[in-house]
Amino acid sequence: MAEAFSSGFKRPFFEDHFILLANIFPTGYHGAELADVRPGESVAVFGAGPVGLMAAYSCLLRGASKVFVVDRIKERLDKAREIGCIPVNFDEVNPVEFIKEQSPGDRLATGSVPNKAFAGVDKGIDAVGYQAHVRGAAREDPAIVLNTLIEVVRPTGAIGVPGLYVPADPGAPDEEAKQGRLRLAIGRLFEKGIRLGTGQCNVKRYNQYLRDLIIAGRAKPSFVVSHRHRLEEAPLAYEKFDKRVEGYVKVVLKPQMAA
Repeated sequence: MAEAFSSGFKRPFFEDHFILLANIFPTGYHGAELADVRPGESVAVFGAGPVGLMAAYSCLLRGASKVFVVDRIKERLDKAREIGCIPVNFDEVNPVEFIKEQSPGDRLATGSVPNKAFAGVDKGIDAVGYQAHVRGAAREDPAIVLNTLIEVVRPTGAIGVPGLYVPADPGAPDEEAKQGRLRLAIGRLFEKGIRLGTGQCNVKRYNQYLRDLIIAGRAKPSFVVSHRHRLEEAPLAYEKFDKRVEGYVKVVLKPQMAA
């Protein structure tokens, strides 16, 4: 994959930048596109996994002025901080309250008094999906991220959803969720006039544009890569990534890497 995108270009192009064009960079950018992130806007990204970090990075590439990244894994939040985002640990603070305190709405207020009705961010991105968990609990709450974003996004804003939702989930916490039916605050969504964009990413739609950003030196997405392993080490690497331990954020497998 790296050769397919970098063929014909001389070093110092780092191949890991191009490897990420296969999936997570376009998918993260797709999240920013679904949310219609524009220059100068503020954004909240829920989920600091590889796609969430790429979504946050894509918002910065599109000119966002302030990007919050919400998660609970320190190493992932550290990655968000490295690229200039504001990390929010939902085990330590209420993300809605924190983000609204940091974005009190004075950008749209009259005079110097913040307009509390417009506290929050212009756009939101759900990079978690249906496997979201309740804060401080082990059980799943498939709609919690969407409902939280509805509260944290300002009226007339937009939410992009690159996170996965499915029509059937046998392991869901209740019968409705098992059939893909979630308790979404649709009335609140309508009241605030928030647009909702969803859908699987068409990777090829973004590949050439993002490739050219890499070639121009404007995009360096490989910051997200935390570990590089030989191919035979893949099972252990996947296990650690799945358990979110030892700082595993994104793994690149390199068959040619020396032992």
